[in-house]
Amino acid sequence: MDIAERVYICGMKRGIFVFLGLFLAFWTQVDVLRARNTDSLRVMFWNVENFFDYRNDSTSVSDAEFSSYGMRHWSKKKFNTKCQAVAKGVLWASSTLGGLPDVIGLAEVENAYVLRRLLQITPIRKLDYRLVHFESPDPRGIDVALLYRASRLKLKEAKPCHLYKEDSTVMRTRDILLACFDNGLAVLVNHHPSKYGGAEISEPKRKIAVERLRFLADSLKQDGTDRIIAMGDFNDTPANPVYKLLEPTLTNLAEPLYKQGKGTIKYDGAWELIDMFFVSEECLPAQMKILQIPFLLTKDTGHAGTKPLRTYSGPRYIGGVSDHCPIWINLLYL
Repeated sequence: MDIAERVYICGMKRGIFVFLGLFLAFWTQVDVLRARNTDSLRVMFWNVENFFDYRNDSTSVSDAEFSSYGMRHWSKKKFNTKCQAVAKGVLWASSTLGGLPDVIGLAEVENAYVLRRLLQITPIRKLDYRLVHFESPDPRGIDVALLYRASRLKLKEAKPCHLYKEDSTVMRTRDILLACFDNGLAVLVNHHPSKYGGAEISEPKRKIAVERLRFLADSLKQDGTDRIIAMGDFNDTPANPVYKLLEPTLTNLAEPLYKQGKGTIKYDGAWELIDMFFVSEECLPAQMKILQIPFLLTKDTGHAGTKPLRTYSGPRYIGGVSDHCPIWINLLYL
């Protein structure tokens, strides 16, 4: 880590608590007034990369890496710092885009304890977020999750939706989280299988995930739910023709940004767009935004420009959040 990067990160940490306290005191009041008169629903998704519990738990395979005795020496202090940085990112997005997100989809969260601590030890504890989480069969113990504002949405039903192999056995990967609200909105949070082992070898797994998503969306339509939002880390770009399987039930809001060369992660110096929103026709028009949060970007020393500031750079702890930028949409209020 060079001197400039070290100074940058230290400054970020010192400023977190001052920023959050002052910002939240002002923004809570403003957002309450806006929410009373708003006609939009604000939705955010963020892959928060390895958001692991710091406690030692012999049932989790991640402890070999993310625990106090693990390879990364993942401690309570580092965990708390990440919680504060995630909260700061949410509040920055709120101030930039006109209000607190009503729904936040998250990927790479280890368990409900992580989410509870996020809502208990950061300034967003003063807000009315509720959590939805289910343990998945993923071997690393990373799941998807959902936060929603109880003053804006009333949860009717939530469940994990497994992915199945051709022999009908459950795939050891992340479930698709389905949450239905009493205003007729359904939200599907995704984290599709990665390209680990090679893109071609892993391609069938992602196709299964897309087919499962289409099945769930069609089932919701048949049951009378017209307003559907599918969001997540799809581990592939809009260029993959597999996403045509979702049409016409769901429209990919990431395509315009992809054509502009925008992305949510940076790999080998190039931005790639793998975090996306798909919505039903009843949610249109809607425009997806990629959030490049200034204090969660760092200089890309190997290439031009900046890149997301991760929690670790290789084995080195650097105090960021993720290698992904969050994404955002505003919808007409449902």
